[in-house]
Amino acid sequence: MRQSDPAAIASAAKPGAAGRRQMALLAAFSLLRPRLPRILIAVALGVLSLGSALALAGVSAWLITRAWQMPPVLDLSVAVVAVRTFAISRGLLHYCERLATHDTALRAAGTARVQIYRRIAHGPAAAAVRVHSGELVARVGADVDELADVLVRAVVPIAVAAVLGLAATAVVAAISPAAAAVLAICLLLAGVVAPWLSGTAAARQEAIARQHHSERDTAAMIALEHAPELRVAGALPDVIAESQRRQLAWGAALDAAARPAAIAEAMPTAAIGASVLGAVVAGIGMAATTAPTTLAVLMLLPLSAFEATTPLPAAAVQLTRSRIAARRLLELAPPMCINESAALAPLPGGTGRLSADVCSGQAGGAQSARATLDLPAGARLAVTGASGSGKTTLLMTLAGLLPPLHGQVMLNGTGLDQFDEAELPSAVSFFAEDAHIFATTVRDNLLVARGDCRDDELTAALDAVGLGGWLASLPEGLSTVLTGGVQAVSAGQRRRLLLARAIISPARIVLLDEPTEHLDATDADLVLRDLLSPDPGLVAAERTVLVATHHLPNDIHCAELRLSAATCDDSRPSEMSAARHELQRHQHEHQGNDLSQ
Repeated sequence: MRQSDPAAIASAAKPGAAGRRQMALLAAFSLLRPRLPRILIAVALGVLSLGSALALAGVSAWLITRAWQMPPVLDLSVAVVAVRTFAISRGLLHYCERLATHDTALRAAGTARVQIYRRIAHGPAAAAVRVHSGELVARVGADVDELADVLVRAVVPIAVAAVLGLAATAVVAAISPAAAAVLAICLLLAGVVAPWLSGTAAARQEAIARQHHSERDTAAMIALEHAPELRVAGALPDVIAESQRRQLAWGAALDAAARPAAIAEAMPTAAIGASVLGAVVAGIGMAATTAPTTLAVLMLLPLSAFEATTPLPAAAVQLTRSRIAARRLLELAPPMCINESAALAPLPGGTGRLSADVCSGQAGGAQSARATLDLPAGARLAVTGASGSGKTTLLMTLAGLLPPLHGQVMLNGTGLDQFDEAELPSAVSFFAEDAHIFATTVRDNLLVARGDCRDDELTAALDAVGLGGWLASLPEGLSTVLTGGVQAVSAGQRRRLLLARAIISPARIVLLDEPTEHLDATDADLVLRDLLSPDPGLVAAERTVLVATHHLPNDIHCAELRLSAATCDDSRPSEMSAARHELQRHQHEHQGNDLSQ
């Protein structure tokens, strides 16, 4: 489990980092792409709504004082109608402002998700493959919502408060400049100082809270995706307990972040009292020369002037949350830089020669592995080693999905970074053991590997991997919808379906990660023999095949690259990795049921 780094988070909250935080939020607006006219409409409706409240306070004060003087009833009729109009319009306009603001935010959130998916699909693959699926869900889900909330809870309220504050100060200044000065100072305290204190104090705790949220989701996704293995290994209760601990830590961090915000929430109330006292003092000084109705307006107007500043402390906290969400989203989906002047090398026409002398691993990670290989066209290689030794990371590095820590991967003597990343999978492609099964037809689940494949090719591929009988039993054959995706097939059927994708893919160099997991020992040996045999089997002889496996039968004679977790450094496999390796060995040696059937 990745741990939070309080020091790094604290440094992000320092004043020196303010510019970087602001730039991250501005850069994230390219994801939201809110329409300025819609924002202006929302601000205008908010100004009119709170302007009605301000006018209601002033007209009500005049009406009450004038009625005390007992004038003819007709002298009060216009004021009575105005009070009713402002009272009705205040609520109606506020409702319209909420509709306009949320419509803008929801549209922006949808646009942001589209932009993120597009950047992930066409941007650097390493940005996404480094992120666990649980954290990916948290970023694309909760972080996008948090970013879009900046429009509802920060941008519009701040704009409305600025306009209303100037309007209220101008009206009071027309009556008493001294009272207007007091009001302006109190508005600055309530609308600027209190939000600034709230946002600054909440920044560090909120960043830690977001990290706990992500780690909770990561632990939950591990428990959901690997429940059978973890249960057999006896580690499932620990993973579930870890998720629960992260949930409790998340709640505690959010509570801690809310405390300074609560203190800042009290400042507007104190500012209201101070402004009213200032108006009273100013009114006493000018009572002899000013009409009672004017003095009443002077006394009551500040009460409504502060209504616009009330949500500003919460707006400052929302700005902090949105900055954190913006940084996380930009790490996942950085802006795409198109360098048209860079000349890209053409892909080889046939199966290229794959060579590498690399140290693979996650940047900043504790484990890494060194590998040297030189594979001509049609070569077969088994990459073996215990779980946690870096087999999957090495294959992803060889496929160009992760940059090597040291060294270079080359195809026909040209580095992989010299090829177009969008075209590289047609030459070298990595097939993960946990690749997604979509809740669509069997045909569509195979066509994601090659869209122009004919039905007879799909049927032949399924038959080659041992799913011919299963396909024949489906009510609509290739057109059968796999309801629920992976829930519609067994673990063994999933592995074979993913293997069929690799067979029909256009990639000339196929990198397979644990293709026989969840198959019984007999079927696993047969599949490995077909994949690693130099004779045409599941994969054509001219295509290069690399298989990462922890189980290699003795009678399979092919090149083998064995990895250990301490080839690049002195790191050791984690206890969890060793337990999972022992579980997988136990499954292959003693499993009695064929999960593929």
